[in-house]
Amino acid sequence: MSNILIIKHGSLGDIAQASGAIQDIFENHKNDHVHLLTTKAYFELFKKNPFIHNVILDKRLSRFNLIYLYLLTKNLKKFNFKKVYDLQNSSRTALYKRILFPKANSNTWSSSATTLPNYIIKDEFDKNPVLNRFEHQLKESGINTFNTINPNFSWACSNIDHIKKMFVLKKYIIFFPFCSPHLVHKKWPHYNELIDLIKVKFADQFKIVVAPGPAEINEAKNINALIILDNDKALNISQLATLIKDSSFVVANDTGPAHMSAHLGVKGLTLFGKHITAYKVSIERINFKAIQVSDLKKLSAKKVLEKILT
Repeated sequence: MSNILIIKHGSLGDIAQASGAIQDIFENHKNDHVHLLTTKAYFELFKKNPFIHNVILDKRLSRFNLIYLYLLTKNLKKFNFKKVYDLQNSSRTALYKRILFPKANSNTWSSSATTLPNYIIKDEFDKNPVLNRFEHQLKESGINTFNTINPNFSWACSNIDHIKKMFVLKKYIIFFPFCSPHLVHKKWPHYNELIDLIKVKFADQFKIVVAPGPAEINEAKNINALIILDNDKALNISQLATLIKDSSFVVANDTGPAHMSAHLGVKGLTLFGKHITAYKVSIERINFKAIQVSDLKKLSAKKVLEKILT
């Protein structure tokens, strides 16, 4: 039995997207011990993943913190990894490669860089959908990819019966009108108008709910929806995954919960401006669709409702 390492730091949407790739790596290494290197935000979450044997914490301190880099690499080297699958494909993980396996090719270190043919420019390759890039990387690394293109994030779910009972949740629609403070260009401004239209259309058939993150609770009070919390605190990722999975429909900005929804198989819709294409981030699924416009402010609630009803 050999040790295999997967690197996946984040973000939340990326974690959901990588679920299929992680499963395929596990399925192709049934006789090996699969470890995963991740950050504090996802350390406990990945402990729930049935396709990982051990989770290793990377505090991601400054790359100029030589003491931390020394201790991290010392910890990693003790496992004597036979192969590393870099699913983060960042400048930071490229640094780890230079430290751990400076002369490694794709036989030892699988990344988009090591598996890229010489005749393809990386900038051009990176224009492909993210799941297609994962699939290419893993196939070039000898992995049979049955799940990479169709990730299933259901492993992240946990029991939330007490929350459903507290808020009397049966049939409900979840809105995710939030985004990171530095990504306000992703925010659609007409959620309350859409809520009014849904209430006219469906009367009391569905509850309209929002599930804010810790920094979004005050903002959630501006949305005409039921705020779902657990003892006045934001739901953790596992609780949020279950709330999404059991919903009737999801409407979201292009954020982590949108990608979770797409890979939990729920019906839903995400709203994209010109910042990136839905195609590139592989978010559209059988049940989960996207509206792409040049200016989110000009996208009317009526148009969104029409898309929901199709």
